[in-house]
Amino acid sequence: MSTRMQPLYVLSGSSERTRGGDAQDSNIRAGKAVASAVRTTLGPRGMDKMLVDSGGNVVVTNDGATILEEMDIEHPAAQMIVEVAQTQEESVGDGTTTASVLTGELLSHAEHLLDDDLHPTVIIEGYNEAARLAQEAIENQVLDVTLDDDVLAAVAESSMTGKGTGDVTADVLARHVVDAVRAVHDGSEPFDADDVRILTRTGASSSATELVEGVVVDKSRAHDGMPRSVEDATVAVLTTKLDVREGEAGTEYSISSVDQLEAAIEAEDAELRGYATALADAGVDVVFCTKSIADRVVDHLARQGILAFKSVKSADARAIARATGAKQLGDVRDLDPADFGHADRIATRTFGDDELTFVEGGDAAKTVTLLLRGGTEHVVDELERAISDAVDVTVAAIDAGGVVPGAGATEVAVADHIRSAASGVQGRKQLAVEAFADAVEALPRTLATNAGMDPIDAVVELRSTFDRDGVAGILSTGRTGEVGDPIEAGVFDPAAVKREAVTAATEAATMIIRIDDVIAAK
Repeated sequence: MSTRMQPLYVLSGSSERTRGGDAQDSNIRAGKAVASAVRTTLGPRGMDKMLVDSGGNVVVTNDGATILEEMDIEHPAAQMIVEVAQTQEESVGDGTTTASVLTGELLSHAEHLLDDDLHPTVIIEGYNEAARLAQEAIENQVLDVTLDDDVLAAVAESSMTGKGTGDVTADVLARHVVDAVRAVHDGSEPFDADDVRILTRTGASSSATELVEGVVVDKSRAHDGMPRSVEDATVAVLTTKLDVREGEAGTEYSISSVDQLEAAIEAEDAELRGYATALADAGVDVVFCTKSIADRVVDHLARQGILAFKSVKSADARAIARATGAKQLGDVRDLDPADFGHADRIATRTFGDDELTFVEGGDAAKTVTLLLRGGTEHVVDELERAISDAVDVTVAAIDAGGVVPGAGATEVAVADHIRSAASGVQGRKQLAVEAFADAVEALPRTLATNAGMDPIDAVVELRSTFDRDGVAGILSTGRTGEVGDPIEAGVFDPAAVKREAVTAATEAATMIIRIDDVIAAK
C-alpha cells in the first residue's frame, strides 16, 4: 500500500521569501541606492539635501548621518547602511558620508565579483584581508606633527568645509571649537561631552557666534523683580517642587468657619514662605529648580533677593551642578552648605524677546558653551551639526591617534598599499582585495567629481603624483579643484575617522554579501 506525502508548510502564507542570487541582488541594490543618496554631499564642494517629512517639516543639510536618519528607509539591507552612519557618528563624530559611500562601493564591486562566479565567502575573505591592509596604510599615513592649535584648527575646519555655516567662514568657527576643547580637555583624562555645550539662538548672523566660558541655559528669571546678575553666587540645584505639599490620596478636609479658612490659608502661606526663608537663611543666592515653583514662593524669593529659575531642563541642571559643584537636592529641609555650588557670576542677557542665563566661573569643573547664532532655524540647525562634528573630530585627533592628510590623500595611499600587497594574495581572493582598493579609490574620485573635475583624469593624476611625491589629494580652488599636497594646504583628518570608516564599511558590506535568504512577513 502506498502513501502520498502531504505538503509541509513551515512559513505562514503571508510570508514572502527571496533566495539565492535574487536575495543578494536585492540587498546589494538597496545598499547601493542609499549610499548614492549621500554621494554628492561628500567634500568641500558637496551639495545639500532638502528632506521633507510627512508633517511638512523641512531639514536642509549635507551631513550624511542626518540625511540617512531623516530618510524613510524600509529595506532591511538599506537600514544597515544607516547603521553604518550611526556607528561612525557615535564613535568619532564625522566621516559618516565617507563610510556610507565606501560601503556602497564595496557592494557594487562585490556585485561584479558575484557575476564572475566568485563565492561570497571568497569575497568576504578578500575584503577582510584588504581591510587589514587598509588599517596598516592608515597607520603609515599618521603625520609626525605636534597637535598644536593650528593643526587642530585645520582638522576642525576640514570637517566643516562645505557645510552651511552662514556668513562666517569655517576657519573662524574652527578657532572657537579649538578654544572650547582646549579649555576643558588636555588629553590626560577621557573627554566628557557635557564639558562643551552647544546652544543655538536665531536673530543674528552666524558671525555673532561666541564662546562663553561657563554654562548657558535657555531660561529666564522666574520673576522680573529678581536681580539680573549675581556676583560670587552660592548656587542651589533643586529637583523638587516648591509648592504646597499634597496630602495622602483620598484625604478630605472639612472647613466650617471663616477662622478655619483663614488658618488654613495662613498655614499654606507659612509653608510657601518657609521655602524662601530656608534658602535665604542657608545663604543661597541663586536657585535652579527642575520642577515648578509656586507663584507665592517666587514672590517670597524675590523679596529675599534670591535669583530663581523654574522648570529647568534636567540636562541643564546636571551641567550647572557639575560646573558649580552643587548637589541636586530633593528637599529644602535641613539644608547643608556643603551641598551648594559656587559661581563667580550668574547673569541674564536679553536676546530679542528671550533671556538666556550665563553661569560663569564655576568652582568644580571647567565648562564652556558655544553660543551659535543664525538668521533662521535652518541655518542654526546646520551650524549646530557642523560645530558638533568639529568638536568630535578635534577630540578624536587629540585622543585617538593623531592626524592624516585629508582631501582624499589617505585614501589614495590606502588604495596604493592594498594593490601593492594584492599580488602576494593567493587564489581568487586576490580579485576581492583588488576590488577593495578600487572601492577605496572611489572616494577621491567622488571628491573630484563634486569639485567639478573630470574623475578619470583626476584619478590618473592622483596616482602619478602619489608615485612621484608620496602624497596627493583633491584641493578645492575657486570653482573647481586640483591635485595637490594637502599637508602644505593644511588639510588634515583624524586618523580615527579613517580607521572607523574602513571598519564599519567592511563589516556592513560583508554582512550584506553573506545573506542569501530573506524571509519577510507581509
